[in-house]
Amino acid sequence: MNEETGDSFLSHLVELRGRLIRALIAIGIVFVGLFPWAKELYSLLAQPLLAKLPLGGQMIATDVIGVFLVPMKVALMVAFLIALPYVLYQIWAFIAPGLYAHEKKLALPLVGVSVFLFFVGMAFAYFLVFPTVFGFMAKVAPEGVAWMTDIEKYLSFVMTTFIAFGVTFEVPVLVVVLVYAGIVDLAKLKEWRPYVIVGSFVVAAVFTPPDVISQLMMAIPMCLLFELGLMLARFVTRRAARQEGPDEQEADPTSSAEWTALNRDEMNKAVADLGARPQDQKPDA
Repeated sequence: MNEETGDSFLSHLVELRGRLIRALIAIGIVFVGLFPWAKELYSLLAQPLLAKLPLGGQMIATDVIGVFLVPMKVALMVAFLIALPYVLYQIWAFIAPGLYAHEKKLALPLVGVSVFLFFVGMAFAYFLVFPTVFGFMAKVAPEGVAWMTDIEKYLSFVMTTFIAFGVTFEVPVLVVVLVYAGIVDLAKLKEWRPYVIVGSFVVAAVFTPPDVISQLMMAIPMCLLFELGLMLARFVTRRAARQEGPDEQEADPTSSAEWTALNRDEMNKAVADLGARPQDQKPDA
């Protein structure tokens, strides 16, 4: 038994290794294809800041090899995002054999929605948050101060913001999973609403620049997404209850009215055969 368990564990490790290699190869192929346009990709990423810089403002590189490494990092990030569907497929192919049918039925939509919401969060940060924050920073810059940002620090800021808003937009998925798995009751989550609102502003204060505008632009969507998660969780639980109801009745035939009536007739007949009075007959007055 131990040998079989060890062989199974090793076979899983070998399969995991193979799928990780395939995922890395896919990312590498996309990265090689994007390599010639690395500078253009960084220019596109920096456009929200460049559009808000004062006249004559520019970005700088304080590191000797930063002008080469930073665009390469951007190209690698874009390559990962492009190859993400294939990477997720490899992960799914590895874990799917160990899931039940109802778990697979729930996992596939959740994965798709999670990826979509993460991209929506990144797009929200790029098209709305960045222009607003950079415009605010340009206005509050002191007179006579040249606002020039290092490209490495800008990339770090952008990556942190992308991840923060991408994870923030996963709140509905988290709520649905917690309720569907029975970890937290839906009514309990509703009671936690005031704490969630306060926590949203605390998280926004930690992961956004120290200005009120950017904090509000993260905290308010987080609260709205929590409410969306509550509505989706209510829909999912009601649908699951409707689907389980007929199945339980089919599994328990004694719950049907026909079964009850049939067995009452058979019981009365058996009692009559024994010479006793059937249950549904009234005694003579």
